[in-house]
Amino acid sequence: MGGLIFMALAVLVLFIFLVMAVTVVKQGYVYTIERLGKYTIAAEPGLHLIIPLIDRVGRKINVMEQVLDIPGQEIITADNAMVGVDAVVFFQVLDAGKAAYEVSNLYQAIMALTTTNLRTVMGSMDLDETLSKRDEINARLLSVVDHATSPWGVKITRVEIKDIRPPLDISEAMARQMKAERLKRAEILEAEGDRASNILRAEGDKQSAILKAEGKREAAFRDAEARERAAEAEAKATELVSNAIAESGSQAINYFVAQEYTKAVGKFADSPNAKTILFPVEATQLIGSLGGIGELVRGSFGDSQGSGNTGTPIHEPRPQRPQPVRRASVPSSNDPARG
Repeated sequence: MGGLIFMALAVLVLFIFLVMAVTVVKQGYVYTIERLGKYTIAAEPGLHLIIPLIDRVGRKINVMEQVLDIPGQEIITADNAMVGVDAVVFFQVLDAGKAAYEVSNLYQAIMALTTTNLRTVMGSMDLDETLSKRDEINARLLSVVDHATSPWGVKITRVEIKDIRPPLDISEAMARQMKAERLKRAEILEAEGDRASNILRAEGDKQSAILKAEGKREAAFRDAEARERAAEAEAKATELVSNAIAESGSQAINYFVAQEYTKAVGKFADSPNAKTILFPVEATQLIGSLGGIGELVRGSFGDSQGSGNTGTPIHEPRPQRPQPVRRASVPSSNDPARG
C-alpha cells in the first residue's frame, strides 16, 4: 500500500515538473529566461522547455510598436511666451534583454526623456516658429530621443506634437493680426483689380479712338476721291459742251440755255401745294429762246429739204422792251382742272 502511494506521489511530482518545464510564449511578446537569477536567453513566440527550479521566466517584453502619450507641458519659448504642449511617442522594442535589464522602467524613462527634450527644443524657438515649424520640432525630437534610447534596445519611430496652446491674450492678438493681414490682402487685390480694369478701359478707349481716326481718314479719302471723280466728270462734260459749241457756234448755246430755262419754269408747275404762283417772266427772253430753238431746227433740217422747198422760213422775232411782272395762274399738279 505504501509503495502505491509513493508511485502516485512520484507521478504527481513528475507531472508538476513537466508542467513547469514547458513555457508557451505568446505572439508579440518575448520572454527573458533567467537561470539561477541570470539572464540567459530571450524566448521567441512559441513552445519552449526550461529546467524547473533552475530556469524561470524573468520579464515579458512587448515587442509590438507602442504609443506613449506625453502629458501636457507648460513651456516657455525664447520670446518668453508660455505655451501648453501635448505630444505622443511611437516606439518599438528591438532587444528584449536590453529593454528588460538596461533600464528600470522603460515607459517612465521614455516619457521623462521626451519631456525634457521637448522643453529644450521648443524653448530655443520663438512663438511664431513653434506654431509654424511643427515638422522641424518633430524631426529634432525624434533624432534626440532615438539616439538616447538606443542603448535600451528601443527604436523611436515617430514623435508627434498633438497640440500647442498659446495664452489667451496672444491668441486674441494673433486673431487681430490675421484679420488685419486679410484686410490688407483684400485691399491690395481690389486695388490691383481696379488698376487692371482702368488699364483695359484705357486700352479700349485708345483702340476706339484709333479706329475712329482711321474711319474718318478713310471717309475723307473716299470723299476726296468722289469729289475728284465728280470734278473729272464735270470737266469731261464741260469739254464735250465746249466741243459742241465750237462745232455749232451760237446755235448749241441757245439750245442748252432754252432747255435749262424750260426745265426751271416747269418746276414751278410741279409744286404739290401752290395753286397760284408769282414768278417774273421776260417775254423777250422766252421768245428769244424759242427763236433760238427754231434756228436750230431750220439749220438741222433746212439743208435736207433741198432748194425746192417753198415753205415759209422761220424768222427770229425782233427784240421787244422788257415787260413788267405779271401775275400768272399756273394750275398745280393736284388741280383737277388741269389736264
